[in-house]
Amino acid sequence: MSSSSLPLYQNLDFHRLLTESYARLLGKPLVPVHLNAAEAAAWLYAEAPFGILAHNTAPDPVFLYGNRAAQERFGYDWDELTRLPSRLSAEAPNREERQRFLERVQALGYEAGYKGVRITKAGKRFMIEEATLWQLVDADGQVHGQAVIIPRTSEIDE
Repeated sequence: MSSSSLPLYQNLDFHRLLTESYARLLGKPLVPVHLNAAEAAAWLYAEAPFGILAHNTAPDPVFLYGNRAAQERFGYDWDELTRLPSRLSAEAPNREERQRFLERVQALGYEAGYKGVRITKAGKRFMIEEATLWQLVDADGQVHGQAVIIPRTSEIDE
């Protein structure tokens, strides 16, 4: 079975794009360095203590990856999440601010320390904190989308 026929959470080519673009732009590893590629991909999807999401380059970008921590926080399973336009992870009033953030990342390559309100599938609002968004850029400089690591979230009292 080729790597391209696997779901992206098992796809080593996609894992390489995620981890190498992160390391290139931020100068540090995304996954524990002692793991081989298959172990690192499995760890990032199932065991990472942070959420990670990635969306494609479509005019209305759609999530193409979300690890289990992100799925749990946003309340979507893999199939639901990977059909979701990423703009729907924010409420309508927060989408303009989110779009400005995405545009800054396109211009700069990455941005760290982001904080913003997001919304679960059930409509519950929460804050993402200390997030880092980066361009998914391959070794040839081609952009494949953007990814975000969400190390911390907090509840919003409603």
